[in-house]
Amino acid sequence: MSSTLGKNLEISIFGESHGSSVGVVISGLPSGEFVDTELINKYLAKRASGKDKTMTARREADEVQYLSGVYNGYTTGTPLTMVIYNGDCKSKDYAEMATTARPSHADYSGFVRYNGFNDIRGGGHFSGRITTAMVMAGSLCLAILKNKGIEICANILEIGSVKGERLGSRLDNATFEHLREMPIQAIKNSDKMREEILTARENLDSVGGKIECVVTGIKAGVGSPIFDGVENNIAKAIFGVPAVKGIDFGEESELRGSVYNDNLKVDNGKVVTTTNHDGGINGGITNGMPIVFAVKVKPTPSIARPQDTIDFKKLENKQIQIKGRHDPCVVARAVPCIECVTAISILDMVMESKIYE
Repeated sequence: MSSTLGKNLEISIFGESHGSSVGVVISGLPSGEFVDTELINKYLAKRASGKDKTMTARREADEVQYLSGVYNGYTTGTPLTMVIYNGDCKSKDYAEMATTARPSHADYSGFVRYNGFNDIRGGGHFSGRITTAMVMAGSLCLAILKNKGIEICANILEIGSVKGERLGSRLDNATFEHLREMPIQAIKNSDKMREEILTARENLDSVGGKIECVVTGIKAGVGSPIFDGVENNIAKAIFGVPAVKGIDFGEESELRGSVYNDNLKVDNGKVVTTTNHDGGINGGITNGMPIVFAVKVKPTPSIARPQDTIDFKKLENKQIQIKGRHDPCVVARAVPCIECVTAISILDMVMESKIYE
């Protein structure tokens, strides 16, 4: 199972949803970087469940513990290991999953891939619970990038039928801080988005959505062409987040070239573009403008309605009504995950770039 990401900065995620713990080993971090536990806990709290009816009732303390690589609050330069121990598990809710495939879950595909030896409890290693490890690693990367003048912030563009709004030119730290304090991190219509989630819950259903992510302050010249471009690396990290089904860089691809093209100019001795339809990337390499992309998140597949499925051991058709505690929408909780895996990818590429030496 490939749960490792990065070249210069390598992270390896471990654990299962209802196992003893989830965690991450980070190799390649330079020594002397401050480990901001307060920031890590803040991002873990943004990802956490059990806060209200828009999410699953599962409650975990999510208290990060450092097993290696940290001394007196700073990185040592050796592999850094962080772990969170699970507590609020109800594995009996998943007994039926040993033979029955939940629609749009990895139960059947995981059973085939691992010959029936995969951990089914809570989805095992396929669960969204694993994103706690991504958030632990990514929030540390966010702090390191901030010291280099690079900021990463996400904004919900839609939940169900409710549309938000792109950040556009509102790419300042004040806007970012305002967004980060919102339970539903959307620049527009966050209250309507909440209503959409609650309506889906009442109807024993779920909704998906779309998240915009922007990276500001990154210099031109980061990345490589063809198979190792900025888009390639970010996309690989983003698709590690369960429920992500698509990614779209830049904006407004339906425009004609005469309108879409980002004209260049020199402004106070700095090269900039007059628009940013390419999302800050040309030829797989940053051009100095903000990186902009949008992520498609599918509706939570675990819904309480009866659904048609199969018993994949008996090869028989049957119905299932999923038990347990599940989110009617994972979009809001996915926001810190998107920010954090983006930070991992960006820091990995920045460490490789000669521009930041």
